[in-house]
Amino acid sequence: MSDVRKKRIFYLTFLTSIPLIGSDFQFDFISSIPMTFPDNFTWGIASAAYQIEGAALEDGRGLSVWDVFCRQPGRSFEGQNGDLACDHYHRYKEDIALWKTIGPQAYRFSVSWPRVLPEGIGKINQKGLDFYDSLVDELLRNGIDPWITLFHWDFPYELMNRGGWLNRDSADWFGDYAGVICSKLSDRVSHWITFNEPTAFVSGHGGNLHAPGLQLGMHDLARIHHHVLLAHGKAVQTIRSLAETAPQLGMAPCNYPGLPVSNSPEDIEAARQYIFGPNAAAFNSTSAYYDCVFLGRFPEGWDSFVGEHAARISDEDWKIITESIDFTGLNNYYGHYVRMGEDGKPQELPPNPQRNLTAQNFRGIAWEYTPETMYWGPKFFFERYGKPIYIFENGMCNRDWVSQDGKVHDPQRIEFLSQYMKQLEVAIDDGVDIRGYFHWGVMDDFEWPNGYTQRFGLIYVDFETQQRILKDSAYFYKDVIASNGASLKAKE
Repeated sequence: MSDVRKKRIFYLTFLTSIPLIGSDFQFDFISSIPMTFPDNFTWGIASAAYQIEGAALEDGRGLSVWDVFCRQPGRSFEGQNGDLACDHYHRYKEDIALWKTIGPQAYRFSVSWPRVLPEGIGKINQKGLDFYDSLVDELLRNGIDPWITLFHWDFPYELMNRGGWLNRDSADWFGDYAGVICSKLSDRVSHWITFNEPTAFVSGHGGNLHAPGLQLGMHDLARIHHHVLLAHGKAVQTIRSLAETAPQLGMAPCNYPGLPVSNSPEDIEAARQYIFGPNAAAFNSTSAYYDCVFLGRFPEGWDSFVGEHAARISDEDWKIITESIDFTGLNNYYGHYVRMGEDGKPQELPPNPQRNLTAQNFRGIAWEYTPETMYWGPKFFFERYGKPIYIFENGMCNRDWVSQDGKVHDPQRIEFLSQYMKQLEVAIDDGVDIRGYFHWGVMDDFEWPNGYTQRFGLIYVDFETQQRILKDSAYFYKDVIASNGASLKAKE
């Protein structure tokens, strides 16, 4: 890495994380380097079935754990649920026509497992499968490439009653489900994501904040972790054996990387250790999944973290878990500032009272504005695993509303995206093989326990009338896509 590049990274980090006094302060050498995204870079949008589809009780769909969870008192904001959401199930054609005006090249969406298999296994619900068949065709008619996520948290309730992920058979259930979807859609779909954020739903079995709303102990969580990894591997095997077009496979865990507080080698190493060292051994750690899949072992410190509760994984299971995948998917929103402590271990800095926060607030935990997340996260994971990187989620929760002019003005989201994308470009320029970016989300949706209070979309949704309005950020992203990132330079 050149000295100029190092300075650019450091000062971009500094400028985007610390409020400046005065507006005339600038570094000419930062703006002198053009934005350069690869010619084959994929610009995409993203959503999840339970968050946008609605039609929860229609056309033979079975219950998911989220349907049941949201009906339990106190689980979601004001008891809100995904019964209607964005009514995308009925409006997908008009939605796709609207999305096309933004110009995305790809759309990452999830399939609702209980919509296709109401009992999780066995008899297929043809109407549910036909919906995704028609959705894929409509995307392709509009020039948008479909990328399928097999599981985005809506586990079939009937299988939950059979032990859910605690049951080792869950790996086979998931593999069979993957086969149903692959057999129907792989003649037109080539990109597959097995799991969205196992970091969240596995650890969520012990936190009581996500469906199914359990508070399991270490032994059970280790068992679930094992079964989810095994399910991932079996789905990969199934798709590779059945796919009609050469598949590209991976997963999409959430990543909250360590961010070096300075550009010193010591602090950079502290940030690296923060992600991959002993302190990162936890069910919500990205390395707890990728080290197993890519390296065939638990991350450093796992034995001391899990202790006697560690799952005993056979050689045969490891062979399945480590089935080769094609890319490293990351959901990147924010990171944590760290420095190297005097004891040679990474030390997380206490929160800055004047830190910049987004409107996302999950049970009292606010998400920070840390654009350098998009540099250090991909960089560290590419160094470790050597696989191409896709950013499958990135975006900002904002307090959006319709102004008197009938438009939705969201300048903070535009600033957020601009600075995060610039950091992504720096990582690419430094040799990190980043192949694509998917904005979360394409439109406002049901945000899990926060209900409809959190807006991430490029498109505003009035959940009473189902009116859609392109936000200013949608037009911003349209320019970014059309120019392959060159418009980011123009907006400096």
